Formats: sequence, structure tokens, C-alpha cells
Amino acid sequence: MGDRDFYEVLGVAKDASPEEIKKAYRKLAVKFHPDKNPGDNEAEEKFKELGQAYEALSDADKRAAYDRYGHQAFAGGGGGGGGYGGFGGFHDPMDLFSQVFGGAFGGGFEEFFGGGRRQQSNKQRGSDLRYDLEISLEEAATGVEKELEIEHYNSCETCSASGSKSGGGSRPCSTCGGRGVVARQAGIFVQQSTCPECRGAGETVSDPCGDCSGEGRVQKPSRIKIRIPAGVEDGTRLRSSGNGDAGVRGGTAGDLYVFLEVAEHDVFERDSRDLFCRMPLPFSTAALGGELKVPTLDGQSSIKIPAGTQGGTLFRLRERGMPVLSSPKKGDLHVEVQVEVPTRLNSDQQDKLREFSESIGEHNSPMQESFVAKAKRFFDF
Repeated sequence: MGDRDFYEVLGVAKDASPEEIKKAYRKLAVKFHPDKNPGDNEAEEKFKELGQAYEALSDADKRAAYDRYGHQAFAGGGGGGGGYGGFGGFHDPMDLFSQVFGGAFGGGFEEFFGGGRRQQSNKQRGSDLRYDLEISLEEAATGVEKELEIEHYNSCETCSASGSKSGGGSRPCSTCGGRGVVARQAGIFVQQSTCPECRGAGETVSDPCGDCSGEGRVQKPSRIKIRIPAGVEDGTRLRSSGNGDAGVRGGTAGDLYVFLEVAEHDVFERDSRDLFCRMPLPFSTAALGGELKVPTLDGQSSIKIPAGTQGGTLFRLRERGMPVLSSPKKGDLHVEVQVEVPTRLNSDQQDKLREFSESIGEHNSPMQESFVAKAKRFFDF
């Protein structure tokens, strides 16, 4: 996937309507379609880039994620990359083109492009896979590498993924003529679907491999390492390219999508980049002031408590919260203090507390004085 802005690829403004986006894609996709530009690798790459841009911006949820994360929403690679939750990967650009135009040219693509449609490959792409992974808040804060064990289709080693026992026993499918799709006339439209005989591969095998039954792939467990970047949130989706199911008879492998769930923490609550926690504050420290030690995700810290601090007071520790994905910035840690009232006092302590209460009288409690002043309007104090 290129790094060019998807809006720039389609030549539309960032506030373009869905209709404008579709219109721009249709115009450019026809211009750079490989069948109109045979042998032009640059046009083929632009056609793929257009497909990715249109697929990201034509879906409201994907577009929102792209506007927020940029290309990071779809980042991939062997070790995975940052992303967002709930979506599959990019589709084959030819299939996407077929969906958008929907056979609306009557005679299909052969007639539209003035010739038989070129098959990019007669090998069926493997399926994308999903893996749900729970991580701790600490792992989300620092980033971590995880090793996943998944059961999926791998290329058959016996036949080198060809599906043929002899390695060359394949022939074009007689049902679809090697195209991998079959067409059906429906009024003025032509509907295309995957060939039921070869399942989209475009070819059949005359001497199937005994280990994979001619599919060129077998199901077995694999261990895959994926890097989780710092700052991920609940629902973040990571893509590990090529680690989905292997394709049929040497087709491109699908991708593995890892959906993250950040476990609840015993001490901290998270709100995007900020963390919140509640700390007990001794009665004497609240009255006299002092220092309160508080935990953070990267060690212990402390806050100064002014004399006379009330329960519910909120203190902020700057940049002691969560890191922001793909950014050097960090959120804050907010600490709410809850004043502890002693519950087990001996008789000597009770006497001293009574003496203390009598010594301060009724005029050293501003909150109570304020309440009494307001309540006099309703009650006879």
C-alpha cells in the first residue's frame, strides 16, 4: 500500500460526498485498468492504489478510522501494525472493480474493454483470519511482542502448493474457461460469480496430490509473532500480512487480523489517553497537608497535599497517562483523593478527638458554614 493520501489518490476533497468519491473512482479506475494498459506496471499499481483508496473512503466506518489514524489504520507487515477494529482487509482490485461496475455494460468486461479480460492470476487468494487477543493495560502502555498459535491453511510441501502429484497436472477449467468466474444474464445486466467447479482458481488438477487433495494447501498449526505498538486501545485491529490462510494451488495468502481487548485494571481506569485512579488519603494528612505517594504505570510518584484538602479533590500528574498511538505525546494521570475516616479508635484516641473537635468549634468548617447559610432559607437553624 502506498503512502499517498487516499483523498489525493482519488482527487477529491476531504469532505467529498460518497457520490463524489464513487464517481472519481469509476473515472480513474477505467483509465488505469490493466486491460486498457497491457504491460504498463505503473498503471497497474495506480489501479491497485485506487482500489485501496476507494475501499477505505466508500465505507463510513473505515473512512472515519482513516481520518483519525491515516494509513496507520491499515498498516501491515509481517509483524503487524497499528489499526482499528471491526474490518477485513483490502479486496482484490479486480473484484472491487467488478462490484462497483456490477456488469452494467451488458456484455461484461470483454465488451467494455474491447477484448477478453486478462486474468491476473488463476490462483485463488486465501481467506483472511481473525484472532482475538487480550492484553494488559501495562502492555498497551509500553507495547509488546506476542507469539500467537493459530490453526490455518499452509502451502502443501509435498506438491509445492501446485495441488498436482506430478507438479504439472493442471489444466484450464472447462466450466469457466480458465477465468475463475461464470457469468449469468439477468435482463440488461450480467452477474458474475465464482466458478463452482474450480472455486475461482481457473484451473483443475488431473492428478491431485494425496496430502492436500489437489488444493495445494494443508491445515496445520503455526506460531506467528506480532508486534503490538504502545498506545493501542480496546478494539484496535492489527494486520499481519500473509499470515492468513494460504491460497488454493499457490494463490496469495490472506492476512491475519488481530483484534485487541485491553483488560480492566485493578487500580487505573482509562479514558483514551488519560488515566484515572482513586487514592485513600489519611485524615491527618488531609487536615495538616503533606505528601501522598501514588502509583503510575512506570513507577511510583508523589503529589503534594495542601492543608485542608477535601475528599473528592482531583490532582493531575502531567504526561503520566497512556501514550498516544504513533505519537510521542502522552496523556495525564488524574488522582482523586478520598479522605479516610478512622473506624477503630480506642478510648484515649476518642477523648483526644473530642478535645480536638471542641477546640476548633463551629467556625472552622467552611463547607458546613456555607451549607448552613443556604439551608436557613428552608429550616430554622
